[in-house]
Amino acid sequence: MLLRFPPKVESREALKEYQLKGLKWTVNHAFNNSPFFKESFKKAGVAPGDIKTLDDLKRLPFTTADDFRDGYPYPMLSVAHENIVRIHASSGTTGKRKIVCYTQKDIDDWLDMFSRCYEMANLTRNDKVQICVGYGVWTAGAGFQLGCERFGAMAIPSGPGNLEMQMTFLEDFGTTVLCCTASMALLVAQEVKKRGLKDKLNLKKIIAGSERTSPAMRTKIMELLGVEEYYDIPGLTELYGPGTGLSCSESENIHYWADYYILEILDPETLEPVPPGEVGEMVYTTLSKEAAPLIRYRSRDLTRFIEEPCSCGCFLPRHAPILGRSDDMFVIRGVNVYPSEIDMILSKCGGVGSEYQIILERRDDGKEYMTVKVERAELADKLADETSGKWIYDQVRQKIMVTPIIEIIDYNELPRSERKTKRIFDNREI
Repeated sequence: MLLRFPPKVESREALKEYQLKGLKWTVNHAFNNSPFFKESFKKAGVAPGDIKTLDDLKRLPFTTADDFRDGYPYPMLSVAHENIVRIHASSGTTGKRKIVCYTQKDIDDWLDMFSRCYEMANLTRNDKVQICVGYGVWTAGAGFQLGCERFGAMAIPSGPGNLEMQMTFLEDFGTTVLCCTASMALLVAQEVKKRGLKDKLNLKKIIAGSERTSPAMRTKIMELLGVEEYYDIPGLTELYGPGTGLSCSESENIHYWADYYILEILDPETLEPVPPGEVGEMVYTTLSKEAAPLIRYRSRDLTRFIEEPCSCGCFLPRHAPILGRSDDMFVIRGVNVYPSEIDMILSKCGGVGSEYQIILERRDDGKEYMTVKVERAELADKLADETSGKWIYDQVRQKIMVTPIIEIIDYNELPRSERKTKRIFDNREI
């Protein structure tokens, strides 16, 4: 299936040998060239020569987002400054941004991975790819565009927002592939419907990432745009950026490029591997990254391994769509709640749409309350709100063990965003 940008090995068995070779190289490279990693290894009582098998990965110390911030402006740096050809930064909103350095080889590897994503989505060089993501220090714009150019399709770097221009480009250029956040895809889809453009477009595929997406939201976007293929692309600036894996035409689960990094899925509390199929935190170790290698980097993203082979024929391993972040979890009345749990419940209710907010507050009686505010489905009868609300109420109580307040509001009443949509509002006093 993957011909122009194939995996570096031909089987799962060969992959393990390749990963061990890459792990040994990364550990030696980091230890010998990065004061941060050398000190970290010494504190953990481990040396490069101790890494003899893949199982020895567990002997290595973890790294976190704090290590990136503490090492600002050149965290994890493992090459001479003259070998750095680019920097990117995370989209963090507090404190100093997480800066990531790249050598030319790092860039080339990233673009090869991204090109593999486009090939996995069955693009051809005749495709016209409209890229509606952020440009600048973010990895999104550069990754989607340069990966598209490396692949050989036409890139239309329209950037986020500016719906007037997006509509013009979609129609005039005959765009076949739309790349964006899911929130931006929803904005575009609703604008297409508003203008009656659906039958005038040539859109075939959507490649969306950057945020967790509910089944209801994906279905709505595809319905409004008239597309049959929707691909989920994960992205982590610290790793390389978007393009390190993709869902395929056979499943929503994500093939990840294990010939470039090792993925562990660990219990966020014990930091031990979770049993197959259970949810845990994604922890990354790169195999060939030069400027800023990752060694057991705790991403805080949550997913689970998919053990079954994929019918698409790609042997590279898979994980489920990212379910949220361990630090997105909130506690109310002593119950741990992940937003993805609310997602799944709402997605199964036909009377409501994909847009919602969760509002947490502590009222004058001293008790904590959780309000789920969700839009009515576009064509749903307002008279059905009571039935829908009761069903959601019962499901939340049974499955999450929290008694919610359910508010069903008019379609399109909640704000839309071209970037990630904020859904959790914790108004409780600290």
